[in-house]
Amino acid sequence: MNRRTLGTNGLQVSALGLGCMGMSEFYGQGDEKESIAVIHRALDLGMNFLDTADMYGRGANEELVGRAIADRRDEVVLATKFGIQRDGSGRTIQNSPEYIRAACDASLRRLGVDHIDLYYMHRRNPDVPIDESVGAMAELVRQGKVGHLGLSEVSADTLRAAVAVHPIAALQSEYSLFTRGLEAEILPAARELGVGLVAYSPISRGLLSAALPSADELPADDFRRHMPRIMGENAEHNRALADEVKKIADAAGVTAAQISLAWLLAQGDDIVPIPGTKRLRYLEENAAADGVTLTPEQLNALVTAVPADAVRGARYPSMTEVER
Repeated sequence: MNRRTLGTNGLQVSALGLGCMGMSEFYGQGDEKESIAVIHRALDLGMNFLDTADMYGRGANEELVGRAIADRRDEVVLATKFGIQRDGSGRTIQNSPEYIRAACDASLRRLGVDHIDLYYMHRRNPDVPIDESVGAMAELVRQGKVGHLGLSEVSADTLRAAVAVHPIAALQSEYSLFTRGLEAEILPAARELGVGLVAYSPISRGLLSAALPSADELPADDFRRHMPRIMGENAEHNRALADEVKKIADAAGVTAAQISLAWLLAQGDDIVPIPGTKRLRYLEENAAADGVTLTPEQLNALVTAVPADAVRGARYPSMTEVER
């Protein structure tokens, strides 16, 4: 697989990464044996950029990833995140230096590694000055526990303030044909600052595959049942948009998911999509998108079919944790 560079300090990763969240939670029942097989196959294909977080499965996802890479650590660019603390049925955003130090040590233990290649602040608590949080993260770099730093779902102003403290290799934010709000301010700021963009949900939680069932047909433990974009009239409208994408994909001889990933890859070599899957067949399909080159006419057709403001419904039931 092709390689891309995140940030100004030379963090090289595969052009497509693998989001591991759904292997442990949020997308219905998982199967650990198949999930580990997916991770191993990803590495075999050269997809070396693995993404997890301490809150996925309340630590279980990091443990799963750790078991999967135990004898292949040198093949992996390992990313994880801190900042969302789950307690009972609730959650809080924790960014204090003390919390960051403890969270990093806990992630290292669960992953079974001596360092994390890319360590993200998962969400920002505005009550904690960003220079204090990034300062604590920078100390982890000096200690050798972390290689590079990242932030997730922050504003352009927060990103600028963070870079003033320590180089930031990557900003992880949702970005796809269906989610393009960051193109106005956040993506230009990242480029101005030399920060790469790691695009999560690049197939819009499966909507862009043109094969996602209706919300009430999803498993009871699939969190997409509660996402405004996938509910009611919003879902009908957005499925019609996805069908238009599929028509363009069919004409190009690729799948709707592949053309959606290829569109993202074409937006700049500083963008790395991380489609998530727990199924081998979807991994193979996604990985093949690295070999899809779209013509200017095809790229134009896609944004004509899905204008930036065409999608209906919010990304999450509540957007309070996401900076804009």
